[in-house]
Amino acid sequence: MTTETFQFQTEVQQLLELMIHSLYSHKDIFLRELVSNASDATDRLRFEALTKPELLTDGAKLEIRLEVDKDTRTLAIHDNGIGMSKKELVENIGTIAKSGTRELAEKMKKAKAADKSADAGELIGQFGVGFYSSFMVANKVELVTRRAGQKIATKWVSDGKGDYQIDRAEREAHGTSITLHLDPVDEESGLEDFTDEHVLSRIIGRYSDFIAYPIVLRGGPGEDGADGEDKTLNSMKPIWERAASDVTEEEYSEFYKHISHDWRDPLERVLQRAEGTIEYKALLFIPSEAPFDLYYVGHESGLRLYVKRVSIMERCEELLPRYLRFVQGVVDSADLPLNVSREILQHDRQIRQIRKGLQKKILDTLQKMKADDEEKYLKFWTPFGAALKEGVIEDFEHRDKIVELLLFPSSRETEKLTSLADYVERMGEAQDAIYYMTGESRDMIESSPHLEAFRDKGVEVLFLTDAVDEMLMQSLTEYKDKKLQSAGKGTVDLGTDEEKEVQKKELDEKAKTFEALLKRIKTSLADRVKEVRLSSRLTSSPACLVGGEEDVSPRVEKWLRQQQGDAPAQKRILELNPEHPIVTGLKAKFDVHETTEAVSEYSELLYGYSLLAEGSDIPDPADFAKRFAALMQRGLG
Repeated sequence: MTTETFQFQTEVQQLLELMIHSLYSHKDIFLRELVSNASDATDRLRFEALTKPELLTDGAKLEIRLEVDKDTRTLAIHDNGIGMSKKELVENIGTIAKSGTRELAEKMKKAKAADKSADAGELIGQFGVGFYSSFMVANKVELVTRRAGQKIATKWVSDGKGDYQIDRAEREAHGTSITLHLDPVDEESGLEDFTDEHVLSRIIGRYSDFIAYPIVLRGGPGEDGADGEDKTLNSMKPIWERAASDVTEEEYSEFYKHISHDWRDPLERVLQRAEGTIEYKALLFIPSEAPFDLYYVGHESGLRLYVKRVSIMERCEELLPRYLRFVQGVVDSADLPLNVSREILQHDRQIRQIRKGLQKKILDTLQKMKADDEEKYLKFWTPFGAALKEGVIEDFEHRDKIVELLLFPSSRETEKLTSLADYVERMGEAQDAIYYMTGESRDMIESSPHLEAFRDKGVEVLFLTDAVDEMLMQSLTEYKDKKLQSAGKGTVDLGTDEEKEVQKKELDEKAKTFEALLKRIKTSLADRVKEVRLSSRLTSSPACLVGGEEDVSPRVEKWLRQQQGDAPAQKRILELNPEHPIVTGLKAKFDVHETTEAVSEYSELLYGYSLLAEGSDIPDPADFAKRFAALMQRGLG
C-alpha cells in the first residue's frame, strides 16, 4: 500500500483553522477528549467481546497508557480498545458526518469574536469531534490503529493544514495510538509542558479520574538507566458508586462532560439508588443547553447502561421515553445479564421497572425545581420545554404530572411565561374556556385579527409557537374541567351569560339583514370557503378566516401540503365584521344592485385580505394584486 493523500472536508478545514488560530483559555481539554475517546473505544471492545470472545484472546489488560519523550517533545496516548479499520478511520477522522458542523463553526466564530471566558475551543466536545483538539497543542499528529479481529493496521498523519496522509502500518495488537508532536511551551497562551508528569497527573485528576480503565503514565529511565515505574493516574472508581458527600460538584461536572461531550456544566444532577425487588444506581444530568440536533429526526439518545460496573451499551434508548431524550447519564444494574441484547431489553421486565423509576424521579425533580426555583426552571424550559410537551401526547401514565410542568407565553405577560394553573386562577367568573392561538411566532399571533374581541374584553390568550403545539392541543383538550379552545376556531362568546345572550340576539338580527349578501359572497367563493357568516370576534378588521372545531390550523395545513404535494386546501369559514365600513359599504351597494360585479370583486379581495392578515400565502398573488390595483384606480378616478 502506497501513501495516500486526502483533503479535509471544507467544514473540517474551517474547524481546524478556527481552533489553531484562535486563543483558548483551556488548551488542556485536549487530553480529556483523547482519553474519553480511548475509554469509549475500550467500552466498545468489551461489548463486542460479549458475543465475540475471541476478540480478547490475547489476555491483555484493558488500559489507557500515556508515554512522553521530553527530548522530542512528544506525548502518546495508547489504548487497546476496538481500534479502526482504514474505512472507519477515513469516516471518523477525515470527515465529519454530522449536520451540525456548520452550526459548530458559527458558534466558535461568535465565541471568538465575543472573547468570552466560555472558551470557543471547548465547543468541540459538544459536536463529538474532540480528536481535532489535538491541533490546539500539536503541530503534527500521528495515529496508528488496528481493528480488533483484523491483522492490518493503518497510519494517519497530518499537520492540520489542509490534508492528511494514510499508509499501511504495523501494530502488535488491536487498539489506537495517537502521538502528538507538541508545540513549544507558552504558559501565557495556555500551552503548558504536557510532557511533565505533574502536569499530566493534574489534568487526569481533574477531568478523567472516574474513567473505568487504568490511565497509566509510563515511567521513564532513572539516573542509572533502569526503567522507571509505571504510575496509574486515576482512581477508576465509578463516580456513581461513591457517596454523594465524597464527590465534589466539579467532579460531577467533569463526569457529565465526559459522557455528554458538552463543554458546559449541567443544569441539574439527579441521583437514584433503588433497592428491593430490582436494584440499580443511576446518575443522571439535565443539561443547561440543548444539543444542536435534539429536535432532528435522526437525533440519537439514551443513557449509558452498565451491569455490575461493566459498560454494556453506550445509548440504551429503552431506559427513558423519547420525550426525556435530553437527559444524560448512566444506569448501573446488578440484576441484568452481562450478555443482554437490545432485543431482550425491549421486553425485559426489569428494564421496564427501571424506566418507570427513572421517569418518576426525573419528573419529581422537575416539579421540585419549578416550585422552588422559578429562574432555574425557566432555564430548563427554554431549551427543553418543546420535548417535554411530547410527553403529554405519549405518556398517559404521567400525563397529569407533565401538564403541571407546562409553560406558555401569554397575551397577559410580555416577559414571563404562565402555567395552566396560573391561567385558570386568573380567569374571570364568566369565562368557561382556556383560550389559545397557534402560530409561527408571538408577533404573528399578536397581530392576528382573531384576537380583537379578546383584547377588547381583556380575556387572556395563550400563544403556542412550538411545532409540537398543534399535536399537543389535539391531545390536551381539557384542564381542571375547563375546555381548551382555539381563538381561531369555532365561535367566540365572551362575557357574562347576560352579555352573551344580548350579543347573540344582536348578531342574529343583523344576520337577517345580511342574509342575501352572505349567500352571494359564499357563491363567489364556493370553491374556497364552506360558510360565510357575521363575526363576534372582530372589532377593527373587516374579515377573517376561522376553522371549524375539527379543522387543522393554517400552519398544519401548509405543512401537509409541503409533505403531500398537491393536497387540496381545506375550506374554512369567512367571517365578516358587520360594523366595518368596507362590509357595510358593500352591503349598501348590494342592496341597490343585487347582481353587481362589485360583490364578486370584493369577495376575492376580502378572502385574500383574510389570508394575509393571518400570515398565510395567497394562492394567486398576481390576481390579487391586479384586483387591488383596479380597486385603487376606481377610488382615485
